[in-house]
Amino acid sequence: MRMLKISLRGDDVAVLQSRLKSLGYHPGPIDGIFGTRTQQAVIRFQRDRGLTPDGIVGPLTYGALGIRQRLDRPDVGTTAIVNTNTNYTYDVLVGDIQELQRRYPFLEVGVAGQSVLGRNLYYLKLGNGPNQVFFNGAHHSLEWITTVLLMKFTENFLQAYTKGTSIRGYNPREIWNMSSIYIMPMVNPDGIDLVLNGLQRNNPFYQQLISWNRNSTDFSRNWQANIRGVDLNHNYNASWQLSKQAEPAYGITGPGPTRYSGPYPESEPESRAVADFTRAHDFRLVIAFHSQGEVIYWDYLGMAGQQAWEIATQLSNVSGYALDQTTGIASYAGYKDWFIEQYRRPGFTVEVGRGTNPLSISQFPKIYNDNEGLLLLASIITA
Repeated sequence: MRMLKISLRGDDVAVLQSRLKSLGYHPGPIDGIFGTRTQQAVIRFQRDRGLTPDGIVGPLTYGALGIRQRLDRPDVGTTAIVNTNTNYTYDVLVGDIQELQRRYPFLEVGVAGQSVLGRNLYYLKLGNGPNQVFFNGAHHSLEWITTVLLMKFTENFLQAYTKGTSIRGYNPREIWNMSSIYIMPMVNPDGIDLVLNGLQRNNPFYQQLISWNRNSTDFSRNWQANIRGVDLNHNYNASWQLSKQAEPAYGITGPGPTRYSGPYPESEPESRAVADFTRAHDFRLVIAFHSQGEVIYWDYLGMAGQQAWEIATQLSNVSGYALDQTTGIASYAGYKDWFIEQYRRPGFTVEVGRGTNPLSISQFPKIYNDNEGLLLLASIITA
């Protein structure tokens, strides 16, 4: 258990922030960053408990907060690593990946590329089987709850695999031998940090971002693009020109919060990394997780085929999500569109939750319950 103080980052900071918030001390965003608001909340808590109000979280403050045991006991099955009640920033993601590696040394972790601002695009691999599948999340900044979904699934799968227990009737050890499950939980880390942490003065695109955002510094409710104002899920080479031609009808003239498809396909390092990662593997099925709508998009311009329809029907049955097809500008240049066109294999966009993005983290239990069985089935259905 490390001592926490100003400027530190990590999932343990997010746990602290979540606990302070639940006690009414309002530490600011639950983002895993120990800033001044978190420090002031700690000081207020310490004063109320008769502790030295130094803003540093040591053993006495941990004990008063009641989170000592949670952080001290890393044994499998008793301490959750992935916090599903936090703003899931890139720093929280990195901390969770590191903790998962410590607990499960056999977990394969790699980097598929880097974002515009140099953040790693991590992937995790579960299993060693011949059936390769690929799940990714958070192409869009406001849809970071999909990262939480994939990370929690990873943790629960690893825990069950280690213990030799089943999940919803599935045997993770059998899946491990049947499939290789590749997971890229956060495709757009720069955009997510912009949405959750706000625009920082040292951002190299500071002035441009304000201009692209209609002279507003508030990105928390509307910004779906990457840090260069390109919608990553409109940046793939699948009818990309049709997406570009449709932009004026939607009032899109250049970089902005959403739907700008970029200057050319795969112009962005994030979309290029996902495409390159796909080209380097032999995926039999892919799913891109988005929010919202509780719907599964399964086709692309009639190219998907009978197998995709049959799989989509089973995914719909297990999740309760409706099946649909995209219309308008949403029909072009997405990741699953590109995958279907290039490989003629099943590719899906799964829209989790309901409401206005960003979805409240309070929806997470239902989202996870709806999608855990879908993820397990998708892991083996093409084996």
